[in-house]
Amino acid sequence: MIIAYCPSVKGLEKIELSPGEPLPSTSVWIDLVAPTREERQLAETLMGAEIPAREDVASIETSERLYLEPGAVVMTAQLPVTARTIDPVLSSVAFVLNAKRLVTVRYGDLKSIDQFSQKAQSDATIAHVGPAVFFALMDIVVDHCADNMEAASLQYDELSLEVFGDRLNTRKTASYQVAIKRLGLIGLDVAKLHDVCASLSRLLLFMNTQAVRLGLSEQQVSDCKAVGRDVHSIKEHGDALDNKLSFLLDATVGLVTLEQNQISKIFTVLGVIFLPPTLIASIYGMNFKNMPELEWQQGFLFSIGLMLVSVFSTFVVFRWKRLL
Repeated sequence: MIIAYCPSVKGLEKIELSPGEPLPSTSVWIDLVAPTREERQLAETLMGAEIPAREDVASIETSERLYLEPGAVVMTAQLPVTARTIDPVLSSVAFVLNAKRLVTVRYGDLKSIDQFSQKAQSDATIAHVGPAVFFALMDIVVDHCADNMEAASLQYDELSLEVFGDRLNTRKTASYQVAIKRLGLIGLDVAKLHDVCASLSRLLLFMNTQAVRLGLSEQQVSDCKAVGRDVHSIKEHGDALDNKLSFLLDATVGLVTLEQNQISKIFTVLGVIFLPPTLIASIYGMNFKNMPELEWQQGFLFSIGLMLVSVFSTFVVFRWKRLL
């Protein structure tokens, strides 16, 4: 699918092209969503540069993600996706940029691009040239990354209160299992944002080196560096959150271990408490012919009482030693 954005009084007019419909020559931003070969050829004719195919967008080599074409600069980066996914193709976006227009190639539903699409249609302050559109899109992307990182941080704070507070029942291992699973999900989100920030940092650094080729103004070069610093600060926040997640995971596993040790301790103490009556019962259970209390009428009650006294005495000793 091809979505073209052409200059208008209010901003950029969104035009969804039907199959076989020509691409407007005034297009400032061309959004290719899971494009076919024919749709890529239309954009290539207008840009004067080859548009990356699906397998190129999924490449992880830097030389395949950041390179020059005769008519444009081609850059690929990972962006946050709307739905949770482990497919890198769905979150990778190729930016084909020159001084006149921008082409984005994507295969997934990206919230940042959808938000920017709405903004571009109503914001007349965005200049109708490729670099200006690109930087406006980057502002949305960085804000979205910051929001996702902040959401992950809030989830961590809530979970830490549950683990170290009174919300988790220490007698229910299932509560800790849920907590560990939630920790894993937060860690996956943070790891994904790490990949996003790393790819954006490389992209912005490469773009800064091509400032003359893209005709960037001094203000745009400054904006490029500012966006890079924002991405770096988000990545640093993610590094700190990673360390806190590791600490909370170790603490949660430690609490589970303590609970298991407490249960083992209870059974051990109970075994020791009932050891004396077991010994007494074993002695009086021997089948020797000559036993002093064998013919004693009160022998049964005496042995039972002796067992109870031994249990009570052992229990008192354990309580005195604070083992129970």
